[in-house]
Amino acid sequence: MPLRASSCVLPLNERSHLRVPGSSGYSQRRVQLRGQERPITANRQTSWAFADAFVAEDEALRRARDRARESGVPSVSPGTGAALRLLAASTDAKAVAEIGTGTGVSGIYLLLGMRPDGVLTTVDPEPERQQFAKQAFREAGFAGNRARFIPGRALDVLPRLADGGYDLVFCDGDRLEYLDYLAESLRLLRPGGLVCFEGVFARGRTVDAAAQPAEVLRLRELLRTVRESPELLPSLLPVGDGLLCAVRRG
Repeated sequence: MPLRASSCVLPLNERSHLRVPGSSGYSQRRVQLRGQERPITANRQTSWAFADAFVAEDEALRRARDRARESGVPSVSPGTGAALRLLAASTDAKAVAEIGTGTGVSGIYLLLGMRPDGVLTTVDPEPERQQFAKQAFREAGFAGNRARFIPGRALDVLPRLADGGYDLVFCDGDRLEYLDYLAESLRLLRPGGLVCFEGVFARGRTVDAAAQPAEVLRLRELLRTVRESPELLPSLLPVGDGLLCAVRRG
């Protein structure tokens, strides 16, 4: 499964230039942006915020969010959750793998989009978080056999999962390991399956030309690799903190 990195242009607006990120940061090469891009105005930011909060959440999701806040565990935004639900439904997903269980917020959204007989396999190194998620799934009305909880480090667990056995893989774990998750996901996904990565904007640092930590540099490398891979059809969705999605070609 060849994966290669190349320069990645991340647009800001049509009147400016953007320095292109290299493998260890931003190079000095400057590229004219495409004419189709528009300035990010206050109105556009307001529209994005409106879109991200467009889907109302029920009591089960609100309780799962409350547990996340109390535990200091990040959770996907309502817009990201709605996108995951839509993607799961669009692929008629029966088998989904999730890296990073959290307190069950993203898992509820995925289960809502999956087939009624679908099973979510969710991996997290913290068993306590998975107990929170089990409670959240029960409160959301899902039967116990709809989710399989595997405690452990993702890169130890993923090699044990079946080749080509999944319709969607959602990655919300260690950002430093995202490229490794990508390689595993290509093995796990059936042709036409989807892989999604949460948090690729890194709170705006991904397109910030200032010196950045290793986590951000790895996210830039992930973006380049996904965009240039001949095995993938990618899209970057501006929901939450950025949701990178790609379909595995048949």
